[in-house]
Amino acid sequence: MTLLFEDFDVGDRFDLGTYAVSEAEIREFAEQYDPQWFHTDPDRAREESMYGELIASGWHTAAMTMRLLVDGLLADAASLGAKGVDELRWWRPVFPDDVLSATVEVVECDPERGLVRLSVVTRNEAGEKVFSMVGNVLFARRTE
Repeated sequence: MTLLFEDFDVGDRFDLGTYAVSEAEIREFAEQYDPQWFHTDPDRAREESMYGELIASGWHTAAMTMRLLVDGLLADAASLGAKGVDELRWWRPVFPDDVLSATVEVVECDPERGLVRLSVVTRNEAGEKVFSMVGNVLFARRTE
């Protein structure tokens, strides 16, 4: 079933599944998009980083969250794209071998624009919040 704007109500919640984070993926993403040593050099990160090991780029965490969002909700919805993101936060670092999970809650529906504001929270396997954002997503409407 394709979800349309009218299928969303404030308070609706969606569980988006899980995503396993690997060291190789952390390094590969960082080498391409955020080549800071605490994302790319595990030896130096163990010795010098305040986190004691390699951590994922925050942008990588956002990208992994987006993957969960697409797979868990948007792939089955008539999404027309997003108008932006509000309140983006990185709460804690993501480490190799973390398993992320994400949830979405509908916080606002604007019927004039077909806009749904989605509060997205990503947590690690310990249940600790690692990332959050509010996406402003446009959805197609039901045709009568």
